[in-house]
Amino acid sequence: MATKPKRPIRCLLAEDHAIVREGLQGLLSKERDISVVGDVGDGRSAIDFARKVATDVVIMDVSMPDINGIEATREICSLPGAPRVLCLSVHSERGVVAAMLEAGASGYILKTGAARELIEAVRVVAAGGTYLSPPIVKAVVVGQYANEAGPHLTSRERQVLGLIAEGLHTKEIAHRLHISIKTVFTHREKVMRKLDLRSNVALAKFALRQGISQL
Repeated sequence: MATKPKRPIRCLLAEDHAIVREGLQGLLSKERDISVVGDVGDGRSAIDFARKVATDVVIMDVSMPDINGIEATREICSLPGAPRVLCLSVHSERGVVAAMLEAGASGYILKTGAARELIEAVRVVAAGGTYLSPPIVKAVVVGQYANEAGPHLTSRERQVLGLIAEGLHTKEIAHRLHISIKTVFTHREKVMRKLDLRSNVALAKFALRQGISQL
């Protein structure tokens, strides 16, 4: 009996630069076992696509408009039958890496790596494994990222913190999250208390270190 051909790995490209998406699509399309099923330029679109289209691996950038890659990863990884997320980024800062892995990413590779590394990482992640670029592996092994998470923040507190760091005013945050202005103030006060911070500037700096805000 003939063996049924194995289905290609279905990949979604989430990257805000069109020229990079085109390059990635050209690279991956050369592989017979990988199929690019879509490409998007912001985090919200990535979440919406993952909800609607069967996808195996989301190749996710960190810095994207609307919803950044970290928060998008968190949302995608919470979906029923969630695809695996492979982060492809220029950022190697320990706070960013820690936040991405904590959000649920199954891999983290740097854009400075070779093209073959991306292809290998897609295959490893799709098969249920974890792939980290050698520089990231070294940092993780020596524990550089282990203590960066800080006090626990709820998902909503992280959203409010990220939007504060991105320069949105209280009214804008309330509108974006569909909550009241009073609720925004409450979340802000809780975050400040948990982090022992006293100003929006301090909150923004913390969010950037943790990869919570847009980069």
